[in-house]
Amino acid sequence: MFSFFFIPEPIAQNRKTVVCPFIDVIDYETFSYRAQDEGARGAFDWELFYKRLPLLPNDLLHPAEPFKSPVMAGGLFAIDRDWFWDLGGYDPGLDIWGGEQYELSFKIWQCGGEMVDAPCSRVGHVYRKFAPFPNPGVGDFVGRNYRRVAEVWMDEYKEYIYLRRPHYRDINPGDISAQLDIRKRLNCKPFSWFMKEVAFDIPKFYPPVEPPNVADGEIRNKASNLCLDTRFRGPNERFQLESCIKDGQGQGEQKFEMTWHKDIRPWKRSVCFDVSQTIMKAPVILYTCHGMQGNQRWKYNIETRQLYHPISQQCLDCDTGSQEVFMNPCNKNLKTQQWHFEHTNATALQIEWKAA
Repeated sequence: MFSFFFIPEPIAQNRKTVVCPFIDVIDYETFSYRAQDEGARGAFDWELFYKRLPLLPNDLLHPAEPFKSPVMAGGLFAIDRDWFWDLGGYDPGLDIWGGEQYELSFKIWQCGGEMVDAPCSRVGHVYRKFAPFPNPGVGDFVGRNYRRVAEVWMDEYKEYIYLRRPHYRDINPGDISAQLDIRKRLNCKPFSWFMKEVAFDIPKFYPPVEPPNVADGEIRNKASNLCLDTRFRGPNERFQLESCIKDGQGQGEQKFEMTWHKDIRPWKRSVCFDVSQTIMKAPVILYTCHGMQGNQRWKYNIETRQLYHPISQQCLDCDTGSQEVFMNPCNKNLKTQQWHFEHTNATALQIEWKAA
């Protein structure tokens, strides 16, 4: 009797290797297929949002070969059945969704396995634009799941999660004794080992303790005496100048931070100023912060008060009549290109301005 079952080569070589495909996008409305880029390594920030890290130099030399990845995207992977059950499968105490990709990834690595992404294995996925089912009414199940994962696998590093989400401390994670028994039975390594040997560059992109901002507060235009105002808008939306709240005239969202990522974002939000064109009056939009600089990198000249965008080699400009905000070739004599940050770290800004 013929068997058409196929074992991915990395698993055939080592049964404790888990193989993940590249996840391509199938458009929700048109079903058009869009391939992923050349790939990235899965990771997380200290709020447990899924993030992506650049490939390592050696991985770039062999673009068709599987490469090691700290964290899976979740749901799509190949694993040896016996190894899966040795690990305890999915933690049955995780409710509905959220956290399962971290729980499985951490215990794969910490308990003697490894995980790779395979560029030649691709799966198309339809990402919903909305949830087709109502909230099940069980409270913050995602927070509960994250606390459960943190308490079982993250050791002292869980404190960095609680630093950003202090209310997680008050969530009951449920009975985690069975998961702790698995960790003990398999003689799993500490999370510090995972951070040192597997996810060694996460702190470079997502520091456990955030460095201070280089500038923050309102951003006021010299020519108009108006302020940038994003009005709590979301990704792919433009914004403009409005009357300044501190003058007692405006209302909206006018507190910004220029972060150590070298991006500019509304205070404590995860959308960033983004420019993708090099034309005159190129639009400035909000886009999900990715921490990879590129279209979201900005430099502030504390002497000329210009906000410079290195990729487009243009400066932030505005129309005082329409109150529109856009990019134009830099001209230090134009007051429309002069912006005043409420608070600045002059030393940090000067160092960054001189950097490449």
